[in-house]
Amino acid sequence: MLMTEHQEQYDSRHEIKYTGPTPEELIMLRDYILLPHLLTMVQHNKEDIDSSSLLLKKLYQIATQVLMDRISKDIYALRREFSRRSIKVFADEQEDVVYYFKYICRGYENKFGIIREVMRAELSVKLTAYLADIYAVLKENK
Repeated sequence: MLMTEHQEQYDSRHEIKYTGPTPEELIMLRDYILLPHLLTMVQHNKEDIDSSSLLLKKLYQIATQVLMDRISKDIYALRREFSRRSIKVFADEQEDVVYYFKYICRGYENKFGIIREVMRAELSVKLTAYLADIYAVLKENK
């Protein structure tokens, strides 16, 4: 039987021995890499808003803070889940247009790479999802 890095293997005592992260954990890794970047982008935007003289400045400040709180909460939840699943992630290197991150998942070591343009697109998708969630909450509380 062929085994991929995402499948389980059984050792001689019939205990499960993992050979790598599950597809769900790879998505979590991606989010763990993306969310701090998104938080930084939102923080920079908040600084721009803070120094502006916009008519709706207070509204933008509140909305931006809510967004930052949600992103921070999700980062914290991912850290806790990684700790529970024995997964560690380390910033590794950047080569041209690819960001690499080393991870250790239950003893299995590998690198996770993400292309800058893909990262930008994923950040846009994530931001849109957060904003849609906030909008839905505001609409509910009319």
